[in-house]
Amino acid sequence: MSDGAGSRMGVAGALGLSVTSSVAIVICNKYLISTLGFFFATTLTSWHLMVTFFTLYVAQRLRFFEPKPIDARTVISFGLLNGISIGLLNLCLGFNSVGFYQMTKLAIIPFTIVLETIFLNKKFSQSIKASLMVLLLGVGIASVTDLQLNLLGSIIAALTIAATCVGQILTNQIQRRLKVSSTQLLYQSSPYQSAVLLVTGPFVDKLLTKRDVFAFNYTVEVVAFIALSCSIAVCVNFSTFLVIGTTSPVTYQVLGHLKTCLVLSFGYIILRDPFSARNVAGILIAIFGMGLYSYYSVAESRKKTEAAISLPVAAQMIEKDSAPLLGAKGSPRPENKSEDSFDYMPRTAKSAFTGR
Repeated sequence: MSDGAGSRMGVAGALGLSVTSSVAIVICNKYLISTLGFFFATTLTSWHLMVTFFTLYVAQRLRFFEPKPIDARTVISFGLLNGISIGLLNLCLGFNSVGFYQMTKLAIIPFTIVLETIFLNKKFSQSIKASLMVLLLGVGIASVTDLQLNLLGSIIAALTIAATCVGQILTNQIQRRLKVSSTQLLYQSSPYQSAVLLVTGPFVDKLLTKRDVFAFNYTVEVVAFIALSCSIAVCVNFSTFLVIGTTSPVTYQVLGHLKTCLVLSFGYIILRDPFSARNVAGILIAIFGMGLYSYYSVAESRKKTEAAISLPVAAQMIEKDSAPLLGAKGSPRPENKSEDSFDYMPRTAKSAFTGR
């Protein structure tokens, strides 16, 4: 099997794992929340990340992968940012209507495109943009119902979009620029993501639900479904980093909207949730948009590959060496810095964390 075919199979496997595990965890969590009354989503997410870390710790002790040290400031800042973005997503849902929350999630794709265009000089063709518009229109029709605006909810939504976009872009860029795998990055960052949510989760959940997670009645059935949710979450977290690292943040968001359509469909088939002609029409439009996006992405990727093959080796080396991390132009690499150091990143990447 050629390297190209193997790479395509790897990407397909990552996409399949992401979709399967995400739909499974949504169904599991929906039963946990709707039927068993466990409404503490932020605290549950912290347990997901904690179990993910311990699973990866055992895996690396058994030599399933080799951990790679990453500069402490990089991994701590990255982990804290991702933990905060998860907390903000839950707050966004709590302080906004479901319709406005769905609109916030839809806004992540265009804002990601804007950020990658400005800071990474990445180009998106008109065909890709048009297919994404069709996709977003379909998901909007299928999932957005009520739109109720309020000032605090809008501020939280804006912060959620910013944190999520930057976190996903850096998930991709750190893997590519520091030459770390998705497993290595998740292993290094998950303790910090979990720590943020372990500390803030009970307070966020009490604010949103008016209930105390520590006073909940943990029956055998509740504990069993929490354990199942945490087990599935290991696959979800691993596949998230894998998909973003091997494809792009935009592709990951497109995949996320496919999951939304699947969850709506499974909700009707398995849980008998209400389903209307509007839901069906929206899902069909979204699937058509995904098909267009996939077609144009593959076509453009094939063109780039053919162009790269035709370039002289020296030109390819220059192009590879000059690729910016987050939009820095013309800054030479310092010879006395390790590639695993956050100081090695251009200033615009550091400013996403430090504000400087």
